[in-house]
Amino acid sequence: MSAQNYGSHDQNGLHDSQTPPPSPPRRKLALVLVGGAAVVLAVAGIVSRHSHYMNLAQEMAIESIPAVQVIAPQPGPNERRLSLPANIAAWYQAPIYAQVSGYVKMWYKDFGAVVKAGDVLAEIDTPGLDAQYAAAKANLNVAQARYKLAQITAKRWKALQGTQAVSQQEVDVQAANAEAQKAQVEAAEHDVERYAALEGFKRIVAPFDGVVTSRFADVGDYVNAGRGDVDSHGNATELFSVADVHAMRVFVAVPQDYADIISPRLEADLEVPQYPGRKFKARFLATATAFNASTRTVTTELTLDNKSGELWPNSYATARFRAPGDTNMLILPEGALIFRAEGTQVALVDETDHVHLVNVTVGTNLGTTLQILSGVKKTDRIINNPSAGLLDGQKVRVVKGTPGYNMPPKKPAPANKVEGNSASQDNTRAMPEDNTPAAEAGGRP
Repeated sequence: MSAQNYGSHDQNGLHDSQTPPPSPPRRKLALVLVGGAAVVLAVAGIVSRHSHYMNLAQEMAIESIPAVQVIAPQPGPNERRLSLPANIAAWYQAPIYAQVSGYVKMWYKDFGAVVKAGDVLAEIDTPGLDAQYAAAKANLNVAQARYKLAQITAKRWKALQGTQAVSQQEVDVQAANAEAQKAQVEAAEHDVERYAALEGFKRIVAPFDGVVTSRFADVGDYVNAGRGDVDSHGNATELFSVADVHAMRVFVAVPQDYADIISPRLEADLEVPQYPGRKFKARFLATATAFNASTRTVTTELTLDNKSGELWPNSYATARFRAPGDTNMLILPEGALIFRAEGTQVALVDETDHVHLVNVTVGTNLGTTLQILSGVKKTDRIINNPSAGLLDGQKVRVVKGTPGYNMPPKKPAPANKVEGNSASQDNTRAMPEDNTPAAEAGGRP
């Protein structure tokens, strides 16, 4: 049985274990298909590389041109606002020193005490002054006695005038002596008055109605005439300070650029740290009419009522001024200016997107913007934040502005008009659209 199977043949005369070889036409077709596929892949690769090369070359050509954002000069604001630091001072404030030397006997008014003019603040014990005052009064008594004796003597010699008992010269001498004694009496009287006045300075009194803002005197302290309280280190300070706070003075250093807002109609809103959210109205009082050479500012004085005593002397405040603006002026942001040896310039972009550096004249400094007096027009396209290497005549590429940086962002729609509650939808509505005029102008509002 196995021998029959071993020697058996199929119908084509071949053994069962052998595969028929492929025919020549099929082999050629397979080679043609493989070659065609290779050619197609090669051509596709070459075309793709060439396309990428052309795109890269085009992008490099575009990127080689500086990208700039342009803005247009804007009209000046309708209202000019200015915030400056200010110092609040009392209407009157007086440091009180001792006029006599001695020791503090007692003080009667402490910090924050409300006083009236003439109220006694402290008393000074002056035994040396008391002795000098007593001696001055004794000297006055002696001078008065001598003057009285000289008057009697001169009268007697006057009665003997014209007789052989006395000469005319002796009569005149006695009369002159009486006049001299009278002068001595007057000098002694003035001396007594001087010591009497010094005795009055033993009582330290308030010069006006106000509040005691400082007290450096204590019982037993030695005070020197005209030098106040002398401590263990030899430093002299005032005994008391009294401030009249029924009204306050506000001192503001106004820069020279804003000096034109100063007038009798000037007002300011004051904000102080201890009362957040509150505003105090201050009115113009005076100005120095001269600038400080070191700061180029002018000291301007304002005033405001303080009957409630809420404001304290030497407080820091922020003064916010408002003044009419000029809408006819043109303004540019500070970043649009170029400062070079040729002067202050701006970079204009013409219709062919080429740069032209133009000199401008700068006027008033408005804070973040500057007034441009000459050199630009309302229709000019000006490069915002130009690079330091920008050249005149250079080709540039104008791009759109950045929302929130050099162009105003679009305000979000009211909550009652926004449909849906998703955060992504709210964010989309809050961003400006690309086809807005501001975006097309590169930041022009």
